[in-house]
Formats: sequence, structure tokens, C-alpha cells
Amino acid sequence: MVAKTKKQTGKSPATQTDRDRSPLVSPPGKSNVRRPGREGKAFNSTHSNGLSGIRHKLGLTPSAAAKLGITLLLAALTGYLHWYHLTQLFENDRHFSHLSNLEKEMAFRTEMGLYYSYYKTIIEAPSFLDGLHMVMNDRLTEHPLVINTLKRFNLYPEVVLASWYRMYTGVMAYFGIPTKMCWSINRGEGLTPVDSCEGMGDPAYFYVTCVFLLNGMMMSIFFMYGSYLSECLYMCFLTRLNTSHLISVTPSLSSPFPPICVSSLPRTRNPSRTAMVALGISNLCFMLPWQFAQFVLLTQVASLFASYILGYLAAAKMQSILVTHMITLGVCFVLMFGNSMLLTSFYASSLVSIWVSWRLLYYLVFVLFFSIQVMQGLAWVCSTVLLKFLLSTVLGASDDAHISGLIKSKFTSYKDFHTLMYTCAAEFDFMELETPVRYLKTLLLPINVLVVALIAGRVSPLKTLAKTEDADEALVYHSLQLMAFAVLAILIMRLKLFLTPHMCIMASLICSRQLFGWIGEKFKQHTVVFAVLAIMAIQGMTNLQAQWAIIGEFSNLPQEELLDWIQENTRPNAVFAGAMPTMASVKLSTGRPIVNHPHYEDAGLRERTKLVYSMYSRMSGETVKRNLMKLGVDFFILEDSWCTRRTRPGCSMPEIWDIEDPQNVGKTPLCTHISRNSRPHFTTVFSNDIYKVLKVPKATKDLR
Repeated sequence: MVAKTKKQTGKSPATQTDRDRSPLVSPPGKSNVRRPGREGKAFNSTHSNGLSGIRHKLGLTPSAAAKLGITLLLAALTGYLHWYHLTQLFENDRHFSHLSNLEKEMAFRTEMGLYYSYYKTIIEAPSFLDGLHMVMNDRLTEHPLVINTLKRFNLYPEVVLASWYRMYTGVMAYFGIPTKMCWSINRGEGLTPVDSCEGMGDPAYFYVTCVFLLNGMMMSIFFMYGSYLSECLYMCFLTRLNTSHLISVTPSLSSPFPPICVSSLPRTRNPSRTAMVALGISNLCFMLPWQFAQFVLLTQVASLFASYILGYLAAAKMQSILVTHMITLGVCFVLMFGNSMLLTSFYASSLVSIWVSWRLLYYLVFVLFFSIQVMQGLAWVCSTVLLKFLLSTVLGASDDAHISGLIKSKFTSYKDFHTLMYTCAAEFDFMELETPVRYLKTLLLPINVLVVALIAGRVSPLKTLAKTEDADEALVYHSLQLMAFAVLAILIMRLKLFLTPHMCIMASLICSRQLFGWIGEKFKQHTVVFAVLAIMAIQGMTNLQAQWAIIGEFSNLPQEELLDWIQENTRPNAVFAGAMPTMASVKLSTGRPIVNHPHYEDAGLRERTKLVYSMYSRMSGETVKRNLMKLGVDFFILEDSWCTRRTRPGCSMPEIWDIEDPQNVGKTPLCTHISRNSRPHFTTVFSNDIYKVLKVPKATKDLR
């Protein structure tokens, strides 16, 4: 990593010595506060009569109202601490406050950079509607196609954040209130100084701050539901403390909103219309920002249906939830301008299949070898799979075909180009051994195993003949949901981001009198709980201290040189192709058209990327040149690391291509030849230690 010496110049009447110091380092005799901030004191202007009226409307006793108030207060504190924890980790890791605008944009890698580019488009447009029109008629992302990015991608969070940013800066400008502070940063090592801005008026700063606030709000929601499920407060906070190392601390800048509202429904015997509306809004807020939400919602529907089959969820309640899911899916389909991937998903098929399994039940019970419950489950699974492939065939949709291939590869030896592009990445591989080891060290896994075992004993099939309690419904649902998340996390490591929070929620049940009342009176149980928490906190604090000790700084000088060269030496309409992460940066920072990008959930884009990546195959240079000319590419960005990188045997780009192009196996990869000498097929116009820009000859009419 290139070390930088940050300097603040010409921004205060301080001495030159003080100017030469990094803003993160306090001058001698000064306060440890890095720079002045806004301070204020919260106050409560609500009169006691008003609070009493609210309490009576909610039907709460004074003690229940006090407990609710304490819960909300602790939830807010938990959310704030989590927000502060993430912001500090992010700042320590990247020194984000001292990066230039270009460096901040480069820090948004791969899909994050692509999504941020649309946020940038909207805030830089003459008006919000102009920006919205530009992203709905995008000509840069998949040249020469014009696409509606609101249909193709999950861009609603970026649209909302862009509207908030425009409103915020507009209001602040109207009142003449400054929204950011800027410094000239001396980077040392012969590099030119750059301007760095901090404050909510800086687009990147506003964007990241909103994402961290969302993460803090999510943690508050987890706290409130953990206390609701376990009927205890302190456990929820401390499980957050000792498992924060398990939750991704590098923010996903398109982080989804978890559909937590469904969790409370099993504890309500007759869900109201308000509860169903809340569930629908929650699901909608979850589906719109993230393309993989369908898998999580599929596990929820499966867990609820399994609860119904086992007799722990009433048919009327199951039907209400099912209708809500269907309506939400329809609304999401409309808001995404008819994205066919929603209708052909396993999630959509599962909703219809539940109705099918109900209707077919009466025709299947004659099979005496199986129970009614088993037949319902089999009918649901089989009809879901059959209906999914039937809909895909009828609608001619193949955008999610790679998902079926990915699932198939997990259970068989099947592999193709697109499947290997996923499975060769660690986050889409099976869960590594290190994760369950971490769960063991913090006692999270043993506690969950114990809790699930006690729930299984409490609600054993021998007891299902009796009338079930609402609390039992919640326990059964959450146990099934935990197992579903565990299966997803084991198959695809990336999806453990749902398993870990749910394990924390389940761990809060060690405070439950229902499950652990056998320990003895409350004092004894609380003593045991505090002892367990003390043991958990030892490893938890060790993990937190290790995280807080991470000190780094983002720097990517080769890519900075590349982007500067593109900005200064190519036409605004010059078309680029290359590795997907690099293309996101090119579009974001230079505004040049690209032909491929990191959002892989489109059949046409996958074929485009395959043509582009033929540069890393063993094909002839003439064949690859013709592929690029057909796409209308002017410049190809070659990266040697993509030619030589090998995460494990069979996972280098040339080896991946050997699956698709067996006739050329054994030949030297084209990228190896091109890195030495790009002629006669291409012309090298720029190169540094990492990147080489190749000029592609113009295509003739017959090639187009």
C-alpha cells in the first residue's frame, strides 16, 4: 500500500506547523477532537397528559409502558453504537475522510460502483426528473443498447438517496448553511495534492452516511425483536456485542432492508389488516433494493408453510400471509417495469405451488404409504420446481438460468463458464470451516443448538394434538427459518449475512422462561445467563479490539492513472470493454460507454461478458478481435492479473475457458501473448504496472 502524508493547508489561521499536520492528529496542547462538530441536546416537550393518553390508546399498563420505553431507548442506543462502530471501521480501513472525489469513487468497487454511478447521474442532472429520465433511458451501461436501469437493476435506493441529497443541499443552500468542509491534501511521494471534502454536502459522504444509518436502524430492529421474542432486554444487546465480528463490517452500499415484520406474525393469533400491510411494505422494501431477496423470501414462505403443515400455523393466517406476499410481488413487478425475473423466480412459483398443494391434497391422501403432511410438502416442492421451469419456458425468460446452474453445481459435477464465474469466487462457494469455528468460539453455535433442541422437545409431534400456544408458533417458525438460513449459508457463503443475525435472535431465547424455566427461579436463571454472557463477551471483546486495531488507507494509483488518461485522451463517446469491476469504475469516474458490467443477472449481458472475456481464453487473436469489433468496442483494458490469477485449481480464466473451448486446451492464453506484444491485432495506447489499454480496430460493415 502506498503510504500518504495528509496535510491541511490554508484553511485556518493556525501556524504552518499545525497546517502540516493531518487533521486526524491533534496539535500539541489541543483537544483530541479532530475538528469541531455540531452539538445539541435532545429534549422532550411532551407533557405527562400526552404520554398518558398515548399509553391508554395502546392499552398499556404503566409498567408495560415503562418497559416499552426502556426497550425503545436501548434499541436506539444499540443502533447508534452499531452505526458508530461501522463508521469508525470504515474510516480506519480506508481513511475515507481524506480521499479525493476520484479516490472515493474508486473505493466503490464492482457492483457498488455501478449503482453509485446512477446516484451520481441523478444528483448531477439539471433536475431530479431529468436525472430519472437519464437512468430510465441509459445509453452508457450496455453500449449501444438503450436500457431502463430501473427495470434491469434494483436502483430504487439510489433514486431515493439522490432525491434526499438534492432536497438536503437545496434547503441548505436556500438558508445559506454550509454543508461540507474541504481541504487540500498533500499526498507526498511526488504526487499532486488533491482536494478532499467532508460533510453531508459531499455526495459520497452523504451516500455512505445514509447506508450506515440504515445498518444502525437494522440493528435496532433486531434488538427490539430479540427482546420481544425472549421477553428480556439485556441479552439482545450483548449478543450484538460479541457477534459483531461475524456480521460484515464493510458496508454493502446497496444493503437490503430485512423483512423483519413477518417474524412477529406467528405470535399473533389473528393478524390484523394493519399487520398485513406492514408485512407487505416490509417485503416490498426488501425486494426492491436487492436481486437476491427472492431466496430469503422463499425460505420464509417455506418455513411458514412447514409450520402450517406441522399444525403450528392456522390455515386462515397462512392464507393471509400468502395473499400479502402475492400482492407485494405484483406491486414490485409493476414498480420494476415488468422485470420477468420476478415472475420466473422460485419464490413466485412457491407462492402458487402452496395453493396447488392445498388443492391436490384431497387427491393424494389415498397414497397410504405417506402421511398428509409429507404429501403436502412433496407436492409443494415438486410443483414449485415444475412451475418455475414452465414459466421460464412460456415467457422465454433465461435471465436467472445461471441460478439454476449454480444450484445444480452444488449437488453435481456440473459446471459451465457462467457457473464457474460464481463458484470460483469465495463468497459463492461453500461455507468455509472458519465460520463455524468462530461461531463456536463465541458460544453462538452451542447456544443455538441447545435452543433448537429444547424447542423440538417442547413442540414434539406427540404434543401437536393439543392446542398450540401463540408463543409455540413463533418458536417453531424461527427454528425452521434458522435451519433454512443455515442451508443457504452452507451452500453459498455470501448468504451467511442472514444466518448470523438470526442466530443472534435465537440466542436471546436463553433468557426465555418458557424454554429455560427448568433452571429454577428467575434469579438462578439470570445468574446462569450472565455467566454465559461473560464467557461470550471475552471472545467478543477480543474480536472487537482486533477490528479496531485495523488501520489502513485506500490507494489505487495505477487505476487513478488509468482513469485520468481516459478522461484526458479519449472522446466522450469512446466505448470500453474489460473486466467487470474495472468497467464499473470507468463508467462511474469517466462517464464513458461500456459494453459489460458487474450486474450478471441478465442473459444478454452474460453473453456479452463471455465475448469480452474471450481475451483471457486460448482462442486466436483474430477471433477475439472480431468479437470485440462486433460489440463496437474502441478500447479494451487488459489486466495481467486476470490472466494469471488462480484462486484454486481450475479457477484461472484460461482454465474456465477450457470448459467452453476444449479444442484449444494446451495452447498459450491469448492474454499472455498480448501482454508481451499487442500487435498485429491491437495497438497499445496506454500501460502501467497493472493496466494496458488496447485500441481495437474499427469494425467493417459486414462485421456489424
